Amino acid sequence: MNKICILGCGGFIGSHLLDRLLADDKWLCVGIDEQDAKIRHLLQHPRFRFVKGDVYTLPWTAQIIQDSDVVVSLTAICNPVYYNTEPLRVIAANYDHPARITAECARLGKRLIHFSTSEVYGKTPAALGVAMTADQQVMREEDTHLILGPVARQRWSYACAKQLMERVIYAHGAEQGLAYTIVRPFNFVGARMDYIPGVDGDGLPRVTACFMDSLMFNKPLRVVDGGHNRRVFTYIADAVDAVVRILERPAAANRRIFNIGNPDNEISILELAQRLTALYPSVSGRPVGKRSRIVTVTGAELYGPGYDDSDRRLPDISLAKELLGWQPRVGIEETLGRTMEGFVQQYQAEPGQCHP
Repeated sequence: MNKICILGCGGFIGSHLLDRLLADDKWLCVGIDEQDAKIRHLLQHPRFRFVKGDVYTLPWTAQIIQDSDVVVSLTAICNPVYYNTEPLRVIAANYDHPARITAECARLGKRLIHFSTSEVYGKTPAALGVAMTADQQVMREEDTHLILGPVARQRWSYACAKQLMERVIYAHGAEQGLAYTIVRPFNFVGARMDYIPGVDGDGLPRVTACFMDSLMFNKPLRVVDGGHNRRVFTYIADAVDAVVRILERPAAANRRIFNIGNPDNEISILELAQRLTALYPSVSGRPVGKRSRIVTVTGAELYGPGYDDSDRRLPDISLAKELLGWQPRVGIEETLGRTMEGFVQQYQAEPGQCHP
């Protein structure tokens, strides 16, 4: 069996990856996380060992890495509400700490699968007034420029930290022979993602969870500056398929960066709010609440001063198709429907508690 160490195994992606790996008897998994709520159904599995604690302070993290064949690094702070309000913590979580794990993998000769972000691409040149064809707006791993905003726009602290982490991993490969694969996720969604404020978390979750909170608990759906920015939404099962193929094809995936996303599932944030609102009655069995209406706010109102955004993130997935034999299969309506079902099943208030 292949022994896989998953750092951050208790999160959204980690929990779904564990589900898939433990369903196949060729994988033996050890996971480290401070939280276990999303993986409690797996804690007694005979091929899974869970270590509860902070990956970066546990004294035996290095030993766990040494005893493993592959390290999957999922630890991060990836919530936009913190990017410009707590940038030092964001930079530490997404660069300082993962850099130590990368150095340890290089020292021990362990294969590393590191989760970066599609946010490293930043803005398209079109957002800066440069004329572009539709093809030029597609983001490619090997030649698309990474365009971030000015330093005062601290919203880019996350993307900048993630980009530097990619460059450090690349350098470890070039100078020390580190075997690695970098994954750039494009908005993975599904059950168990994020949290609902006041229920199992505080602050502002990412956009899909924000809209679900609004629909389930009768609040306005707030879109930034009209919601014109566009995103790709990728169903978590498709995403996990890609990760498993990376694990199974070490030679093809070695020292590669992969966009993992569904380019057919591109919609604007306003369209996301509209589609979720339209789906809600059929999925939940309840009408949309009177206060669950789409309203426009500024980025500063929602996230605080220093907020900025990327206009579009549309991936080219040719490399994943060619080298991994992977392509996403779940379309946008099914992706949003399954995601909504997960939220409704986990959080929906009892009848009478949420009044339309």
